[in-house]
Amino acid sequence: MSLDTVKHAAETPDTAQPWKELGLKEDEYARIREILGRRPTGAELAMYSVMWSEHCSYKSSKVHLKQFGEKAPANDAMLVGIGENAGVVDVGQGYAVTFKVESHNHPSYIEPYQGAATGVGGIVRDILAMGARPVAVVDPLRFGAADHPDTKRVLPGVVAGIGGYGNCLGLPNIGGEVVFDACYQGNPLVNAGCIGVMKHEDIHLAKASGPGNKVILYGARTGGDGIGGVSVLASETFESTGPAKRPAVQVGDPFQEKLLIECTLEIFKEKLVAGIQDLGGAGLSCATSELASAGSGGMRVELDTVPLRDSSLSPEEILMSESQERMCAIVEPQHVDRFLEICEKWDVIATVIGEVTEGSQLEIFWHGEQIVDVPPRSVAHEGPTYHRPFARPSWQDALQADDAGKLARPADGAELREQVLKLVSSPNQASKSWITDQYDRFVQGNTVLAMPEDAGMVRIDEKSNLGVAMATDGNGRYAKLDPYTGAQLALAESYRNVAASGAKPLAISDCLNFGSPEDPDVMWQFAEATRGLADGCLELGTPVTGGNVSLYNQTGETAIHPTPVVAVLGVIDDVTRRTPVAFAEEGQLLYLLGDTHEEFGGSAWSEVVHGHLGGMPPKVDLGREKLLAEILISASRDGMIDAAHDLSDGGLIQAVTESCLRGGKGARLVVPDGLDAFTFLFSESAGRAVVSVPRSEELRFNDMCGARGLPVARIGVVDGEEIEIQGEFGIPLSELRAAHEETIPGLFA
Repeated sequence: MSLDTVKHAAETPDTAQPWKELGLKEDEYARIREILGRRPTGAELAMYSVMWSEHCSYKSSKVHLKQFGEKAPANDAMLVGIGENAGVVDVGQGYAVTFKVESHNHPSYIEPYQGAATGVGGIVRDILAMGARPVAVVDPLRFGAADHPDTKRVLPGVVAGIGGYGNCLGLPNIGGEVVFDACYQGNPLVNAGCIGVMKHEDIHLAKASGPGNKVILYGARTGGDGIGGVSVLASETFESTGPAKRPAVQVGDPFQEKLLIECTLEIFKEKLVAGIQDLGGAGLSCATSELASAGSGGMRVELDTVPLRDSSLSPEEILMSESQERMCAIVEPQHVDRFLEICEKWDVIATVIGEVTEGSQLEIFWHGEQIVDVPPRSVAHEGPTYHRPFARPSWQDALQADDAGKLARPADGAELREQVLKLVSSPNQASKSWITDQYDRFVQGNTVLAMPEDAGMVRIDEKSNLGVAMATDGNGRYAKLDPYTGAQLALAESYRNVAASGAKPLAISDCLNFGSPEDPDVMWQFAEATRGLADGCLELGTPVTGGNVSLYNQTGETAIHPTPVVAVLGVIDDVTRRTPVAFAEEGQLLYLLGDTHEEFGGSAWSEVVHGHLGGMPPKVDLGREKLLAEILISASRDGMIDAAHDLSDGGLIQAVTESCLRGGKGARLVVPDGLDAFTFLFSESAGRAVVSVPRSEELRFNDMCGARGLPVARIGVVDGEEIEIQGEFGIPLSELRAAHEETIPGLFA
C-alpha cells in the first residue's frame, strides 16, 4: 500500500476514510477537512481521532469545567493551575508541591493488573513532568458488589497492579478508598493520584519554544500495546457482554519507569530542558501537538526515527500508541549531547526525533515523505465543544421523596447492638487492611500517616519536619440523591479529613466519574456536581488545580452513580504534631464536635440494614466545615487533642470503632441530651468529628471551642476493652475486631 502523504491527500479528496471506526462523528470529520482545506492523511486522521476523543479533549465537559476558573478563590499558594500536566502549590520554605488524580477505569476492567498498573505509571509521569520528584501515591477505587463473581476477578488484579507498580517504583501508597456498589459492576473506577515535591525554581512546563531546539523522545521503545488505548477506551460505553478490546490496554514496566524518573530528575538538576511532556493518553499525537501548541507553534518530526519494539507498526499506529514509560523533551542544541549522555548512564533510550521550527505548523515526516501538516492548536486545544442537552431526571423527585426516615429502626439495645455489628462488618465499612497491606506504605522513610488514617501524610523536609497531607473522598450514593450536594459533601469530607490530621487544606484535584454524556440525565448530574464543586471550592478557599473527567462509565443503558472524587492537599509545619485516629490513652475524654441531626438519606445504615437508597443526603454547611477545620488544626498544633477522626460513612459508631480498634482501647459512651441512641450512633450529619482530649487540656479545649462558637459535647471516655453505650449495650473489642477485619479476606483471600 502506498504511503498516504499530504500531497496525495490533497490530490485524492474523495478517498473513503475510516473516521467512524476511529470514534469521530460525521460533523467532526467535516470540521477536520475544513481546518485542513483538504481531506486528512491517515496519520492526521489518527491524531485527530485520539486527540478529539472524550478522554483527551473534554468536549462534553469543558463548558462546565470553566466554572473552576471563573469561580476560583483568591489563593496566594497557587503557582500553576489548570491546563498543565498537574497543579502546583506553594507549601512554604521554598518548596512547591504538585499533585493530581486521574482515572484508568475502562482499561482496568478489561485487564485489571495492567490497567491499574499503567494508571499509576501515567499519573507518576504527570507529576515528574512538572519538575518534581514523586513522593507518594493514593488510589480511590470503586468496584461492583463485593460478593459478585466478577468483582473477584477485577479487585485482586487491580490491587496487585497498583501494589506491583508502586512498590517497584519505591513510592509509598498513603491513602485512598475502596467502595463496593452494584452500580460499578461493569465499570470499576480505578482513580490514581500522585504527590510530587520540588523547589519553586524547578517547576517545568509543557511547551516547545525556540526555533532550532531539538525534540527528544526518551524512555521505552514504542510498541503495539495501547494503540488508541485509554483515549479510545474511555470515550465510549461498554457493551453488556463483558470485557473485549484487549489489545488497547497498555503494558507497564515499573523498573523502566524508575530509571526514567531518576534520569529525568538528573536532567532537571542540570537544567537541560526547555519544555517537557510525558506520553500518556494519545501518546506521540498528544506530546507533539501539545508541546507545539503551548510553545511557538512550529515543529518538525521525523517519525521513522522513533525507536520501536515492533518494526511492522504503521505511522498511524506509532502516533496512536500509548506504550508506557516515555517522555518528550525540548532541548537547546548545546545541551543535546549532555542530555543523551545522562540517558545513556541510566540505560534509557533517547533519540532526537525532530526540532522546533519558525513556522506555525506541526509537520511529521516518514522516510522523507510528509504525512502530517496541521495547526497544532487545532489538534491539541481546539477540538469540538459540545453543549450537551441536560435535564433533571424524571425519576429524581421520586428518589428524593423515598425518605430513609420511614425505615424501621432498632426496637431496643439488643437490636441496636446487632445492627452495629452488621454495619462494621459490611464490605464498605469493614477493614481494608487485606488490600492496603499489599502496598508498601512506608518506603523512603518519610510516611507519617497512611491508611487507615483519615489522611495520608508525608514529611518533605527532614530538618524542619515540614509535611503535606492528602485525602480523597467521594460518595456516589449521596451524589445520586443530589449531585450538587453530593459533590460538596465529597469536598467537605476530604477537607475535614486533612484538617483532622492536623494539616491546613490548601487546594484540590478532582476525578469526575460519570456515565454517558449523551444521556441528558447523566449530563444533568455532571452539570450539577461541577457547579456544586466550584461553589464549594470558592467558599472554602481551595482552588481546583487540575484533575480529570471520566465519562461513558456505563454498561449498556446502566450508568454508574455520579461519582465526583475529590482530593484535598494540605500542609503541616511540623509533622511531629500530626493527629492520628487511634484512641491510645486510657482516661482521655471523648468529645463530639458539631451538630447531629436525623440525617439518613444515602447512609451506610440505610444501605446495610435495609438495602435502601432514597431521600436527601446530609445538609452541607461549608462555613461550619471551615470552623471545624480551624479548631482541629489549632487543637493539634497546641497539643489539646491526642486523636481525631472525622464522622462520615457509618456515623459516630463507625468512627469510634475504627479509633478504638486502631489504638487497642475501649470506650464508654453516653448519649447526649436531646438525642436518641440510634441517631447518636448512625446519623451521617456532616461537619463533625470525634476527638480524644487529655484531662489536663479539657478546660483549654472547651474554652477554645466556646470562644469560636463550635458546638461540642462530652460523650465519654477512653476506657476498658469494649465499646459500651451506657444503658443500651456493650461489645467487646475482640468481637468488634473479628467482625471488622474478617469480611474482606473472607471474600477475596
